[in-house]
Parts: sequence; structure tokens; C-alpha cells
Amino acid sequence: MPDSDHTLAARLAEEAGRLLVDLRARLVAEGVTGRALGDEGDRRSHELLMARLAAARPGDAVLSEEGAADPARLAASRVWIVDPLDGTREYRDVPRTDWAVHVALAVDGTVAAGAVALPGQGRVLSTLHPPKPPPPPAAGLAPRVVVSRSRPPKAAARLAADQGWELVTLGSAGAKAMAVVDGHADVYPHTGGQYEWDSAAPVAVAASAGLHVSRIDGSPLVYNRPDPYLPDLLICRPELAAVVIAAFADAPG
Repeated sequence: MPDSDHTLAARLAEEAGRLLVDLRARLVAEGVTGRALGDEGDRRSHELLMARLAAARPGDAVLSEEGAADPARLAASRVWIVDPLDGTREYRDVPRTDWAVHVALAVDGTVAAGAVALPGQGRVLSTLHPPKPPPPPAAGLAPRVVVSRSRPPKAAARLAADQGWELVTLGSAGAKAMAVVDGHADVYPHTGGQYEWDSAAPVAVAASAGLHVSRIDGSPLVYNRPDPYLPDLLICRPELAAVVIAAFADAPG
């Protein structure tokens, strides 16, 4: 029996993750570091995912961060959206683990299946086995807003200060989104610029866990558009969404 889309997404994210873990260990042992390490990880993971998708879903289109733009995808109903190595900077900063692999399927513009591998942590979160909704913060603890270490949105810092919430930092988009899924954070607001491959798989997994997913203004996320630039994102506990959306409307950025 052919794999379901959920099974395929989870399997490919896990396989690419294992490749990246093994590759990093081997290249570092050979003295390869920095940009060369990240570039090789991007390339090898992309090649694996493209080959596996071509074999398993030859009729589907693919949009990959590392691939050449293919206008034919715009006429396709089913498009796989992949980020072979989300957080290249973190990947080459050994031994950091806050990097990921994203594999998602969009059907008519909406994510329908997805998986986020966190290979450095030995984990895959996916729509195959949707995560349970994260528990609310313990009594007396403020909600946690997770942002980028290098480019935290100014509005997120203002939100945390105004609401008395805690600001925490992580690396890749996938790692930040999965921190909300895991219950280690409560809000992931992003306004610093992203592409569809940065958010498609995290959104699929987060939505399957019952979290709020949208643009930062609350509008729906639409995928497989002519321009894959999708600059902002909100993943959070449902009961916090209205507060966050209002805060960013008043103080964008």
C-alpha cells in the first residue's frame, strides 16, 4: 500500500535529518566547518528530498528553498514545500541542535500534511501522529514569547514588556515553532521576513496540535503563490491570539 502523505512527510523529514547528523559529524571530523559545512548540508539534504519525492509522488510539484524556481508548480493542486535545512547557521555552529528539516504538502494553497524533524534532538513531529495540545503555563508563570536570537521583532519585545510576558530566544523557525508545540513557549510571532518553506511544515504540525496559525494580522496563510515570500507568521496558544494580533497591529515590526 502506498504511503499516506502524512507518512511520507514524516519519513522523508526523518531520513534527511539522519543524513544531516551523519554528514555534520563526518565533515567536522575532516576539518570542514563554517559556510562550507552549511552549504554541503543544504545541498545533500535537498538532493535526497528531491529524489525521494520524484520517486514517491512523480505527479506532484515541489518547491524547495535550494531548488530552481519552477513556474509549473503554480498550475499544480498538490505541491510539496520543503526546507532541506532550516537553520543553516545553527547547523554549522556545532554542537547546536536548534535546526530542522521541513517537509510539507500544500493542496490548493492550504497545508494538508507536514513534518518537522529536529535531528540534533533525535525527534520528528508530524501530522502522522498529531502532537497533543500543549498544557497551559503553570499557575503564576507568564506566557513565553519565542523569537530569533539574531533578529527579534521589536514589536515582540514590546509585547512581552507590555503584557509582562517572558521573552526567550532560539535559532531556526522550525525549532521556535516546535517549542510552542512542545509547550516550552506559548507564542511565536515573526515579522522579519520568511518564505513559504520556512513556515509550511511548522504550520501543518502546529495546526494539528490545535494551536492558532495565521499571518501576524490574523489572516490565513496561503501557500504556492507566484512569489513564495511570506514575510510574517503567528503560531500561538489559541487563547493568546487576539492579544498578540492586536499588539502587532498597534506596533508593527
